[in-house]
Amino acid sequence: MTFLSDLSLDKYASSIFVSPSSMVTGRRVHAFVTSRVDYCNMVLAGAPTSVTDRLQRVLNAAACLVSGTRKYDHGLSQLLHADLHCLDVADRVRYKLAVTVHHCLHNNAEKYLTDCCVAVSDIAGRQRLHSAHRRQLDVQCCQRTTLGRRAFSVAGPTVWNMLPVELRDETENNVRQSLKTLLFRQY
Repeated sequence: MTFLSDLSLDKYASSIFVSPSSMVTGRRVHAFVTSRVDYCNMVLAGAPTSVTDRLQRVLNAAACLVSGTRKYDHGLSQLLHADLHCLDVADRVRYKLAVTVHHCLHNNAEKYLTDCCVAVSDIAGRQRLHSAHRRQLDVQCCQRTTLGRRAFSVAGPTVWNMLPVELRDETENNVRQSLKTLLFRQY
């Protein structure tokens, strides 16, 4: 992962390339492309749509390659979501953030990440708030609007707080399945 001096991700988004001649089967295309798109995708939280759109075009090209459809054929999003079970890039980032926060809340993540996920009910003076009873997390204030919102300490709890209450109580396997179901219902 390479960051430019302004912390943009243009070089990363440009480095992902799909060559149809080098891929033989749909499984290889799917595995290669999704692993590259998912690599460090949590840093894409709050990224500009120009970056996520570039990565989405890579996923769309892979879907066309697997299915044999052309770029402008109708039903590409249906193919991507229903047939290939592939989330859009922005939803992949939300999914990864929510799963990581779930790991943090169950002490299955690194301490520096776990320290960013503080339940509102654990903060003195906030135990009686509605957000404490809904198992919400404290979202830290960010000094810089652009880069501060992209930090895990802000993006992770923000995504977690947007989840339905019943999803926040799920076990590890159920949270992954329920979260994917929730995200696929949007399509």
